[in-house]
Amino acid sequence: MSVVERIDRKACKAQARELLDTAQVSPQKMTALWLVATAVLSLIGDVKIGSNAFYVFQWVLIMMLSLTLRAGFVLYCMAIRRGERAEYLTLFDGFSFAWKIILLTLVTYAFIILWGMLFVVPGFIAFYRYRFALYNLLENPDIGIFQAIRMSKRQTSGLKGQLFVLDLTYVGWAILAVLPRMVYQQAIQIQLFSIVGTNAYWNPWEVAQYVNADVFGIPAMAWQFLQLVWGIVVAMFYIAHYQCVDLAYFETAKGVSAAAYADSYGEEP
Repeated sequence: MSVVERIDRKACKAQARELLDTAQVSPQKMTALWLVATAVLSLIGDVKIGSNAFYVFQWVLIMMLSLTLRAGFVLYCMAIRRGERAEYLTLFDGFSFAWKIILLTLVTYAFIILWGMLFVVPGFIAFYRYRFALYNLLENPDIGIFQAIRMSKRQTSGLKGQLFVLDLTYVGWAILAVLPRMVYQQAIQIQLFSIVGTNAYWNPWEVAQYVNADVFGIPAMAWQFLQLVWGIVVAMFYIAHYQCVDLAYFETAKGVSAAAYADSYGEEP
């Protein structure tokens, strides 16, 4: 099965804007809630408490919570596309089957990494092959994770190139979101280059000093805070839109996949 017809990307984007404008809960506020919650979890994960074993447990727990919150954000966007009311608590709807969400994510990441170990291109293709696996699970939590993956393989057949082009149209937003980080890192690189230019070897103490140094008179901690806030603010204006457009592609591919499966096997998948 393949998606023969090219999906009208502009129409999908226009439809997403209209749907988001009618959302009862502001997509900007929901995006901010999700990203702030994820950022808080990340900050907690950076704080080492107790032994190394407990720190590993803490990191794994935070990773699982972050994955489940991300699924909740997708559920919010799915509700918008269906014209349903999605409250702030929708962000936590994934916790009722969190273990499936986490296991599916780990399995798909493992497949992508394994394909990527062969070469870059197979890993890149695998990334798009499993793109809709999570969406399948969120639509029907009763299915198995491997069934969700198999469905995604059928749905993305012939669609990977279009999904890649869709992602390219949001690259500008992604670059804008990390702009302060890029400026800071470039300034640090210039300072580190000045060390190399004056020393015949790398002095780790000097490197540490410059990595945590002020840039343009702004302390390193302030730069980190700026990067976080800037990234959240920029994401508020495009993440929900991107997610809704991606779901539009999923809905189109799902319909074509189901029809092709029925033609081949005489029943719905």
